Amino acid sequence: MKRVGGEDMEQKMSKIIVVGAGAAGLMAAIQAAIRGIAVLLLEKMPVPGKKILITGKGRCNFTNSCDLSEFTRHFPNNGMFLNSALRAFDNLDLIDFFSSHGVPAKVERGGRVFPESDQARDIVKALVKCAQDAGVLIRTNQSVKSIHLNAGSVAAVVTEGEKFSAEAVILATGGLSYPGTGSTGDGYRMAKELGHTVTPLRPALVPLETREPWVRDLQGLSLKNVEATVKVDGKKVDSEFGELLFTHFGLSGPIILSLSQAVSAMQKKVTPAVVTIEINLKPALTHEMLDKRLQRDFSAFTRKQFKNSLGELLPAKMIPVIVELSEIFPEKPVHQITKEERVRLVELLQNLKLTVSNTRPIAEAVVTSGGVSVKEINPKTMESRLIRGLFFAGEIIDVDGYTGGYNLQAAFSTGYVAGSAAAEWIAAAKK
Repeated sequence: MKRVGGEDMEQKMSKIIVVGAGAAGLMAAIQAAIRGIAVLLLEKMPVPGKKILITGKGRCNFTNSCDLSEFTRHFPNNGMFLNSALRAFDNLDLIDFFSSHGVPAKVERGGRVFPESDQARDIVKALVKCAQDAGVLIRTNQSVKSIHLNAGSVAAVVTEGEKFSAEAVILATGGLSYPGTGSTGDGYRMAKELGHTVTPLRPALVPLETREPWVRDLQGLSLKNVEATVKVDGKKVDSEFGELLFTHFGLSGPIILSLSQAVSAMQKKVTPAVVTIEINLKPALTHEMLDKRLQRDFSAFTRKQFKNSLGELLPAKMIPVIVELSEIFPEKPVHQITKEERVRLVELLQNLKLTVSNTRPIAEAVVTSGGVSVKEINPKTMESRLIRGLFFAGEIIDVDGYTGGYNLQAAFSTGYVAGSAAAEWIAAAKK
């Protein structure tokens, strides 16, 4: 059985057990250990931080540089719960933490913060080394099965083959997204067994499936600086500007992941609704400006057929699809295109509509929406309001944010608070 750092268990009695060595769990373990508490960190996977390694396409967008006053606005689900945690350990604190451990940061479009190296593994290495240096004992390949209580307080953690005594436990097991990284919902089950409420679990930040067959012809095409709008039964619900990606099943990319939260929320409703995504390929132009642009292009390419006249306006892969959807005869000379056809084309370019049939499975979501009810967690300490000595951190809590580094910041902040508070709780109990 693999041990990473710290002393042998027989030589060191753990006061705190952290379950899950992701962003929240590693930070919690570090904060508890540097306060002089013996910490055991149990991870079911062979290595710590596996989900961190795949975030941001392997680059790890670990926070956002936006002003702290704006941070909770990027959490459509229970964002206010994070106020205390963010004040205790905010985005600047996190950037300073990694910088002081040899991982300087850089800020990119939309305030996204990455390590300068563009390597997520540098984030994991820094966290693991910091934990080891603080004396945390990390044991991998440890699948936790249950938490035992004694008179309403945490007493022990049981794995497949062992039982570990503890005065406090921090559950940081993640959600249901990317189960290959170890996020398989174990924490939700254990929380329920201990009497906690787990709100309905849904995919958040997830690609969308669409009905139109032509989307498959655009598979792999990425569009930047476009605007996408979600409408439910024709009524606008949300919109985002930025980059999207066409896939064989529908749509993905940063703005689609953000919009997917509105779509996922609609799926909770009993009455079925028609959900559409409308894409404005030229959001910087008004209808009139785009119409004039088309007229200029058509004048320049007056001898060309319609199907060959859009090369200056659209990516080559998209032209056949737009030509077909426009219902303008492909071989029609551009000088013969009528005003009505041109107006229809403008409308199509600024209102390319797809019908959403579903979200992709929760296993493909970046984060999970839903989790342990925030009503049952003290936001200032992350301690359970039901079980003494039980704390929560990270994605297991019913809080989820938009793409852009917000969710990892929430994991680090709640981990910081849970680890600090658990250590203080144990210290106070000794007095």
